[in-house]
Amino acid sequence: MRDRSLYIHIPFCRRKCPYCSFYSISYDEGLARAYVDVLLGKIEDIEGSVSTIYIGGGTPTVLHEGLLGKLLSGLKKFTGDNIEFTIEANPESLDREKLGLFLDRGVNRLSIGTQSFTDEKLQKLGRSHTAEEAAKAMDISRKAGFNNINIDLIFGVWGESVAEWKSELKKAVQSGARHISCYSLTYEENTALISAKNTGKILPLDEEVVAQMYGYTLDYLPGQGFGHYEVSNFAKKSHRCRHNLNYWDNNLYIGLGASAVSYLDGIRKTNVSDIKEYIKKVKAGEDPAASSEKLSDIDRAKETAAVKIRTKEGIDFRWFSEKTGFDFCGLEKDVLPVLVEKGLIEYKKENKHCPGTQLTKKGFLFSDTVSSELL
Repeated sequence: MRDRSLYIHIPFCRRKCPYCSFYSISYDEGLARAYVDVLLGKIEDIEGSVSTIYIGGGTPTVLHEGLLGKLLSGLKKFTGDNIEFTIEANPESLDREKLGLFLDRGVNRLSIGTQSFTDEKLQKLGRSHTAEEAAKAMDISRKAGFNNINIDLIFGVWGESVAEWKSELKKAVQSGARHISCYSLTYEENTALISAKNTGKILPLDEEVVAQMYGYTLDYLPGQGFGHYEVSNFAKKSHRCRHNLNYWDNNLYIGLGASAVSYLDGIRKTNVSDIKEYIKKVKAGEDPAASSEKLSDIDRAKETAAVKIRTKEGIDFRWFSEKTGFDFCGLEKDVLPVLVEKGLIEYKKENKHCPGTQLTKKGFLFSDTVSSELL
């Protein structure tokens, strides 16, 4: 149970961002109350301990203080000195009262959806906050006592220059964040953004420019003391996100809420992506999962390879064998030579007694391709 994580999805937002493909709906007070009540029941049913808790969305901080307090009180049985407890927050819905509540209820890590430090870019992304509100959110969070703060940033927005992205990164470093997640803008199916792209309303940035932005990030943030430890993630010493590391090690996790995913005993379940249906099923004592899949041993091993390769440390062959029961080189013998020849992965040289493999700098640019090949 030590490496089991808990994720809770809060699918409410003030408005839907045009690039977002996660399940979310507009805030509704009555629905939010009913949803929190069924979540508390599901939390009560969990036996044993968890190593990390992550409340994401949506926008968890769109809930008012009373509902947030109710939800956090239900999680008290899990909190303690060794628990990493993260909650996502948006700048426009974060205030001193909520920050005080979080600290009082055991939350010790914030993930603030900054996305950008410029108003023009925030408007393009359809965000509800301004650059000034983003800076204020960081300021009040640090003054409240949070010293483990992540900020999310998006690069590769249409019309954005490399110089503008460099300026964003400099502001991120100066913000006081201990963890920075940098994501390239993607055009997901069933989003307003891809509709705008397909109708010619926006012209996506050239891939070479996006690659330059990412390449600069890989050099700049480590030079500022933010160690690169996963494709999109950079952290100061001792501030890596343990919750996400648990995913990348392909360990167990419990997902509560509409659209949340659980992975237990080799079974992956995905809950219904409809909050009313989720509430209805839970109240009726039914399993809220929309799908369930029992993974074979070999499928679990390949998934472990596909997620672990995304980390900076890559895959240690002995670790992989002990975790999955498979020899990595034997399991991936058909694709490894191709990936090496393309310059996407390389074999570790520093430990001849326990070799492994990891992404090259080029490999980080094409990490999704590498993961797909390993699957």
